[in-house]
Amino acid sequence: MNIELLFEEFCQYAQVMKGQAPKTISRYRSLIPFFFKYTKVDSIGDLNEQMVYDFFMYGRTERNWSNNTFITYYMSLLGFFKWCCMKGHVTHNLVEHIELPRKEKRVPRKLTIQQSMQLLKVARNYPYKYHFLRYRDHAIFATYLYTGIRKSELLNLTLIDVDLKNLTLMVRQGKGRKDRIIPIGYQLAHILNKYLKERKRLRKSCPSFFTALRGNKGLSPGSLKYVTERLKNASGLDFSIHSLRHTFATLMLEGGCDIYSLSKMMGHSDIKTTTIYLSASAEHLRGELNKHPLNDMALYH
Repeated sequence: MNIELLFEEFCQYAQVMKGQAPKTISRYRSLIPFFFKYTKVDSIGDLNEQMVYDFFMYGRTERNWSNNTFITYYMSLLGFFKWCCMKGHVTHNLVEHIELPRKEKRVPRKLTIQQSMQLLKVARNYPYKYHFLRYRDHAIFATYLYTGIRKSELLNLTLIDVDLKNLTLMVRQGKGRKDRIIPIGYQLAHILNKYLKERKRLRKSCPSFFTALRGNKGLSPGSLKYVTERLKNASGLDFSIHSLRHTFATLMLEGGCDIYSLSKMMGHSDIKTTTIYLSASAEHLRGELNKHPLNDMALYH
C-alpha cells in the first residue's frame, strides 16, 4: 500500500482515536516523512530493518543527531510501525531492533532572582504605546515566573480559570491531557487584577484570559513570540518562555519548596522529571553549606 496514504491514515488515527496533542501530530508530520524521503520507497512492503538501521546511522554520522534527537525519531517511528502492525501492513515493528542511547539530562537554563526581578521591572516600565500592553505584558511574565506554567497552558487560560478570590489558577488539559489547580500568591493576584481592570475598561469580552491588543480575540502564539523578543531586547536578558518555567522551579526549590509539591504544581507525571531542577540549584546549595555549624569552628590552627 502507498506509504504516504498510510501515513495520513496513521495521523488521523493518532489525532482522533488516540486523542494525541496537536504538538505530537505536528512532530509526526515533520519527522516521519523525512524517513520516507531518505528510504525513497513508495510502498510499506518495500521497507526492511536494514533500511531503518541505515537511517539511524545516517542521522548519527551525517546529521550529528544528539541522543535526544535520536530518541525523538525513534519514538515517532516506533508509534507509526506499531500502528502498521496493528493494521496488518507489516508483520513486525521494524524499529524495535534499534538500540536506544541514554537520554541526555541537561541542567535547565534559568534566570537568577535578580534577573527575574529585572525582567518584571522592564515588563512594567517599558515605553509602550498603549497602556493595555503594559498591564497585559507585565501580567504575562509575572504569571510565568510565579506559576511555572507552560507556554501553551498560558495561551489556553480562560477568564473562568483564574480565580483571584480563592487565589487559584486552573490549567485545563495540560501536558498529558491532565487538569491541575495551581495556587497563586497575593503579589501575582494584584498584578492580574490590574490587568483585568484595564481589559474591562476596553470592553474585551473574549473568553481567553490574555487577549490581543486589537480585536476581541485571544493572544496568538505569534504575538507572544513578538512580546518575548521585545522584552529580551529591552532587558538584555537571554531567556525563553521555557527557561522561565525552569526559573520558577529552581527558585521554588531554593526557597524551600519540597520536590513533591513542586512536581504537582508543574504538572509532571513522574517526579523524576522534577529532580533535574535539584542540580540547577547547586549554587544555592553551596551557599546553604555555609550554614553548617562546623564551618564556624576553628578546627585547624
